[in-house]
Amino acid sequence: MNISVISIITSRFDEMLQFYRDVMGFKIKMQLENFVEFENNGVRFEMSTHKVLNEATNHESFLEDKKGQSFELAFSVPLEDMNKVYEEITSKGATPIKEPEDMPWGQRTAFFADPDGNIHEIFADLKKE
Repeated sequence: MNISVISIITSRFDEMLQFYRDVMGFKIKMQLENFVEFENNGVRFEMSTHKVLNEATNHESFLEDKKGQSFELAFSVPLEDMNKVYEEITSKGATPIKEPEDMPWGQRTAFFADPDGNIHEIFADLKKE
């Protein structure tokens, strides 16, 4: 098996849509009332509400209030753009968590949060000399 789709499930659909569209720069491929698919190379990237999934599955766990970090998205960027990208997304509304820093595993990483409080990462591979 391979992962084909990543879907964010949220109760703050409008805020999250605005964030991923306007802050992160994802273009909308298709949108319904409480569902959106963003343009993305590789894995499909979608978002919908808890209610949509409850209706699709008839499973009440989708209506339970969730707390805490439940997933992380990691976005790769060119090394020369790392600081600029972090500054740009945090100036547009991403919550800054940790500024870019070179890590011992050979990447420069930075962390930020979306409106639901999910902490995500941007990273770049450090060039080997």
